[in-house]
Amino acid sequence: MKIKTVYECSECNVQTSRWNGQCSSCKAWNCLDEKTVTKAAKGFSKSISTISTRKISEIEDVKMLKIKSFTNELDRVLGDGFMKGGMYLLGGEPGIGKSTISLQILNHLNKDFKSLYVAGEESVSQIASRAKRLNCDLDKVDFIESCLVEQIEANLNLNQYDFLIIDSIQVMRFAESLAGTSSTIRQICEKLIEVAKLKGITTIIIGHVTKEGELAGPKVLEHLVDVVLYIEGERSSPYRFLKAVKNRFGPTNDVGLFKMEEIGLNPIDNPALEFVESKNESLIGAALTCVLNEHRPLVVEVQALCIASNFGYPKRSAVGFDLNRLNMIIAVLQKYYGIDLSNQDVFVNVSGGLKIKDSGCDLALMKAIVSSYKKIPNKLDSIYLGECSLTGKIKPANLFSLREVEMKRLAYNIFTQIS
Repeated sequence: MKIKTVYECSECNVQTSRWNGQCSSCKAWNCLDEKTVTKAAKGFSKSISTISTRKISEIEDVKMLKIKSFTNELDRVLGDGFMKGGMYLLGGEPGIGKSTISLQILNHLNKDFKSLYVAGEESVSQIASRAKRLNCDLDKVDFIESCLVEQIEANLNLNQYDFLIIDSIQVMRFAESLAGTSSTIRQICEKLIEVAKLKGITTIIIGHVTKEGELAGPKVLEHLVDVVLYIEGERSSPYRFLKAVKNRFGPTNDVGLFKMEEIGLNPIDNPALEFVESKNESLIGAALTCVLNEHRPLVVEVQALCIASNFGYPKRSAVGFDLNRLNMIIAVLQKYYGIDLSNQDVFVNVSGGLKIKDSGCDLALMKAIVSSYKKIPNKLDSIYLGECSLTGKIKPANLFSLREVEMKRLAYNIFTQIS
């Protein structure tokens, strides 16, 4: 804070930094009086008053402010539900399901809470059509078509809302600004946080992502909000993975699993039944493994097919598995395990359209290739966990104990070597 001298007109109260004989506003003469004020940030003069303090025992327990969502899979990622007055930033590629899951959340909250949906990109009729297809009852939800923050704030002041969805932050703007600029997005987010925290409105802000998969706009946007959520998945696959990269109210190492269907995103409560065949079956060229998506163990079926090549250069093809790692595993099998694949085409696939980047799944692929080559079936009640090294040894999978606990809970047999 600095002391500053200003001159104030006794007729119209306009302030100026230097004395003049005539007021530039009301044109009165000899009316400027010298005054001393404190100088705040950015040169604005304002008085600062104290605010009331509270003891920790007087603050309401945050656990009582949680709002349950429509599924345990979403609550798992959020940290047992939405926080009242929390700011949530939801990102993902176009068509991945951001608006769909938002409508499903409002459908669940419709009975007990009043919500406002701000449509900046779509018309209300388009949203109504989607809601009808998803069988969503949104009688207590108010919809507005607007990109102006001033109109949104006016609606929030006029009505008492519990929940707010902004779709999307990149098209919002002030009346005197352009949409999409970094400074505008930051200022809009700051304004929404100010209003939401003051009124206790739980807010979901939908954001676009860049071609690199990161949220568009200034990075400070992620620092301002309480929770940053991403919906990921292949456009050609029905499976969606929801994870939190930032969460002030819960964990950031869990993943929610969903399946996109005609009626919306349905939670997958038991992934073991979704990605694998029956445990009582035996298949040639298939083996089960446990892959870690963040810290969420998932049972996945790895498939392999070995067939005699008709050309001098055998083909290697992988869907959902790294091709370079496949070539390394084939070389290890030939050198250390006596599996001659020099005249065999090898095709690899991961069931369910998933992509594996976990080196702890190497052993399962080795087992599937050996099974296909020797035509020996593998029973699907066993899990193979291990990382293949260039020395031919099988190393323990990363975070093995975490996988082991989940596999024992599902009653699978665990193998860490090729038997």
